[in-house]
Amino acid sequence: MTALPAFLNVEASLTGRRWTGPDPAQDRLSQAMAQTTRLPLPLCRILATRGVAPEDAPAFLAPALRDLLPDPLTLKDMAPAAARLIRAVAAREKIAIFADYDVDGGSSAALLIIWLRAMGCETTLYIPDRIDEGYGPNVPAMAALAASHSLILCVDCGTLSHEPIAAAKGADVVILDHHLALETLPPALAVVNPNRQDEDGSLAHLCAAGVVFLILVEANRQLRGNGQQGPDLMPMLDLVALATVADVAPLIGVNRAFVRQGLKVMARRERVGLRALADVARMDQAPTAYALGFLLGPRVNAGGRIGQADLGARLLATDNATEAMAMAARLDQLNTDRREITEAVRAEALAQAESRGLDGPLVWAAAEGWHPGVVGIVAARLKEAAQRPAIVIGFDGDEGKGSARSIPGVDLGAAIQRIAAEGLIVKGGGHKMAAGLTLTRAQLEPAMARLADLLARQGAGDGGPRDLRIDSLLTTTAATVDLLEQIESAGPFGAAAPAPRFAFANVAVSARRIGESHLKLTASDGSGPGLDAIAFGAFDGPLGPALENPGHRRFHLAGRLELNHWNGRTRVQLRLEDASPA
Repeated sequence: MTALPAFLNVEASLTGRRWTGPDPAQDRLSQAMAQTTRLPLPLCRILATRGVAPEDAPAFLAPALRDLLPDPLTLKDMAPAAARLIRAVAAREKIAIFADYDVDGGSSAALLIIWLRAMGCETTLYIPDRIDEGYGPNVPAMAALAASHSLILCVDCGTLSHEPIAAAKGADVVILDHHLALETLPPALAVVNPNRQDEDGSLAHLCAAGVVFLILVEANRQLRGNGQQGPDLMPMLDLVALATVADVAPLIGVNRAFVRQGLKVMARRERVGLRALADVARMDQAPTAYALGFLLGPRVNAGGRIGQADLGARLLATDNATEAMAMAARLDQLNTDRREITEAVRAEALAQAESRGLDGPLVWAAAEGWHPGVVGIVAARLKEAAQRPAIVIGFDGDEGKGSARSIPGVDLGAAIQRIAAEGLIVKGGGHKMAAGLTLTRAQLEPAMARLADLLARQGAGDGGPRDLRIDSLLTTTAATVDLLEQIESAGPFGAAAPAPRFAFANVAVSARRIGESHLKLTASDGSGPGLDAIAFGAFDGPLGPALENPGHRRFHLAGRLELNHWNGRTRVQLRLEDASPA
């Protein structure tokens, strides 16, 4: 198959990447859709990329939860799980929630706590310490919870925890999870998980909070059947949206509706924990998917990464404004500390990975003393740098704990689960886009080699590691607020639904440095007023030096458009990712 010509003939940009554009067949579909629907061509290009037919465009652009919400009973074990929850509420049993320490686990726990509180039930929240206990249920904790509780709800964990679940003697355990399962499930009363091997995969994109929301939908339905009224679930969608984005769940199907509706709920600022968190994060405009993933999510995660494991979940669940402000301030400080630790590990890991090579099917780095709370973030940074699945492992003596992040189309969780089954690592698992593993020093090299082989079979090493895909070409005057608002209707953008990347050809640039490493610039192609742009970290690479003093040179620019609200005005801004001499 002949490769398409480089977009705008950019074979090697300032950052060394080859630009690629939409293929001709897709471009023809976009043109036809624009003629049929009268929608802007850039929007039609996004819809065509998503596989949306012209007749389905209106419904796609206005996703309704009532139309996209699946019947909860399509998930196995859902009916007995919801029935057991209702029985526990009716009998005022003691209920414990065992949750993972990340945003998805914290949001899932908060959903249950809020629902049970509205039903008049208090709960015990247990979140393991990342360093001392590791991920998921452990035998001592489950045995202790079972001694004083008759129902234990494991959220965002538990699917692979056979021995700990068996240790919960005398208590019923219900697992609400989304991580990949083995053929044999743990001895729980119910395992509700769209990634069980006996599920059809139609809901595999749900995060744990999505699964929890569905059990609450089913519980409310069973309550109505008994002549009772359950709590209103719509105000809880802010938590589902936060978890969906922060857990990098694909923004497809019902997940799109969860996030769209959840952002509307969050904009009302009624949840005291999220309001306090937004304030410490200095969010001064309506929440976006970007804000969930890069402002709120990291702060909720900070407690589980380097501080108090249950702090994020408690903040999300609290109804006390004073308590929320104190917890949000603490998480904000922990997040600042976490950034410093992350940067130190990132620099070391990237140097190590580059020395090994970034063009293979797997990029990895490992060292003594790397904080286990930041290896997942650093793995994501390596993945972004190489456009390859990445793993970062921190050793403490002979034992190493690592986190892995994948790219679209490569099921990393299944590959790690396979090498665990083959005995090449101590344990491991996760889902398609993210996973964790534990291994010894002796296992490191053989395990990474085998994993690279498995990922290569999935095509992980096929694409050009430095290719930059362009969705559409725009003039600087075409980048208007109206156009961007129409494009936003195709969102929210995120995992499996990336925001469109636009190119601007042959522009004159006026630029200035801001801070230590960022670049603010104005670009004009001569068709009208210039387009504002910003390049974060531009002076950490080649973009800053090349664009700061352009002289009479003109450039092609590439990046994503966003709305910039400042001093009461709203303008379109380009978040610059790459450039090339014109």
